[in-house]
Amino acid sequence: MIMSKDAVLPLRILCIHGYRQNSSSFREKTGALRKLLKKQVEFLYINAPHQLPPISNSQEQEKPASAGDEDQRGWWFSNVQARSFDARQECESSLGLEESVEAVRVALKDQGPFDGILGFSQGAALVAMLCALQERKLEPIFNFRFAVLVAGFLSACAQHQHFYENLNITLPSLHVFGQEDKVIPEQMSRELLPMFPRAHVLSHPGGHFIPAASAHRPIYQEFLQRFQQ
Repeated sequence: MIMSKDAVLPLRILCIHGYRQNSSSFREKTGALRKLLKKQVEFLYINAPHQLPPISNSQEQEKPASAGDEDQRGWWFSNVQARSFDARQECESSLGLEESVEAVRVALKDQGPFDGILGFSQGAALVAMLCALQERKLEPIFNFRFAVLVAGFLSACAQHQHFYENLNITLPSLHVFGQEDKVIPEQMSRELLPMFPRAHVLSHPGGHFIPAASAHRPIYQEFLQRFQQ
């Protein structure tokens, strides 16, 4: 197919799923967003490197959307012994973050370049840390032009606090959070905003999901249009 000289290529966005999701389930959960932005964006999905044990009787903060979800994965564990994660759990050390950063490196080498990165919940918390690495130029391969963080939060792990210290992330970002989110309350997501002085905000009246109603299209489009060539 011959493209006209005025044709605009879609933005390529690397998608980082939430805890107990995987690339396939996250692709399904972002179906409405993909449809909303189909002319502007190409979404590409990767798996977290850590496969999770089945949910026990103990309560975990994030659970799969349906009992049929399989191959549940996570980006790091706040409880090392139990190999589980809770965004509110304060811990001295975590397990698995280094492997997750490496998984993103591999995706960039094998599938890049990408214009932007999008993360949901634990994935958005990881994206915030990746943005910090990019800002400090500690990962030359990280060269995202923008980030979208949905239901993001600051990690409560002491081992991760160096990501947030004395840092203003200049990367343009869009922060999305639900006013009725019971998994990652709005205030937890807002705690990320001081790190991102160029932040844009989409606050919606719903819960723990990626909003993609027609009313949200102008906000996404206005943010993304500046990066279209």
